[in-house]
Amino acid sequence: MRQGLFFPPFDGVADPHRLVELAQMAEAAGWDGIFLWDHLLYAGGVTKILDPYISLAAIATGTSSIQLGAMVTPLNRRRPQVVARQAVTLDLLSNGRLILGFGIGDDGESGELSKFGEATDAKVRGRMLSEGLEVLTGLLSGGPVNHWGETYQANDVTFQPTAARESGIPIWLAARWPNRAPIRRAARFGGVFVIQMKDPNDVVALRQRLSEDGADLEHFDVVVSGFIGDDPSPWARAGVDWFLSWIGPYNMNFSEVREMIVEGPRKVKP
Repeated sequence: MRQGLFFPPFDGVADPHRLVELAQMAEAAGWDGIFLWDHLLYAGGVTKILDPYISLAAIATGTSSIQLGAMVTPLNRRRPQVVARQAVTLDLLSNGRLILGFGIGDDGESGELSKFGEATDAKVRGRMLSEGLEVLTGLLSGGPVNHWGETYQANDVTFQPTAARESGIPIWLAARWPNRAPIRRAARFGGVFVIQMKDPNDVVALRQRLSEDGADLEHFDVVVSGFIGDDPSPWARAGVDWFLSWIGPYNMNFSEVREMIVEGPRKVKP
């Protein structure tokens, strides 16, 4: 099982130079991945927020092996054609270390969607995500794309270059356990990032649902998160592929985050 860091580029770490420093420390400490939250606004007194994609570009140039990605991006508030260009650029810059994470987002207490006139109905956002993913993956393939949909269109366009890896950029879809619709959507891609799963015993049911929905579990990542310092061993024994250690989101202090990171991931017990 791989272990990654999962935190927002907020407040005390809302500095690209500091994020690079943290990523370098994480790589040296043995973490397998670093994943930044993707938000425009956040409640609870958060005032400073960085863009994750530009931050990850800085991280990519300062590291050599750690996997990286925005986790998760509400694709319904970004244009898939722009994300496709950003993703390939970042994947090439990192020499094939990018993982893309997508979900429908949440308006939350901050009004992150409604304040900008974005769709707030969950079913509408779900349809937008599915359609956006169709456009995005078509563009990432490097082949011609013709799409005329409810929200997006692509009229005979081809994007080059393609990603660093022949297999393409892995895509994980967020799913709030035990909701079935996002799990069904995730099964068509490379992984599922399960939010609010508390019991490792539920992984069996999750994998069964993914299999029923057509996921190739031999080439699929099951991803969960817990607070930094939590023992990942039960999740490893349950068959999870990635355990993301959650830091924040409030009162993000650079020195405190640095201390957590340099401790390295907890060892997995048999």
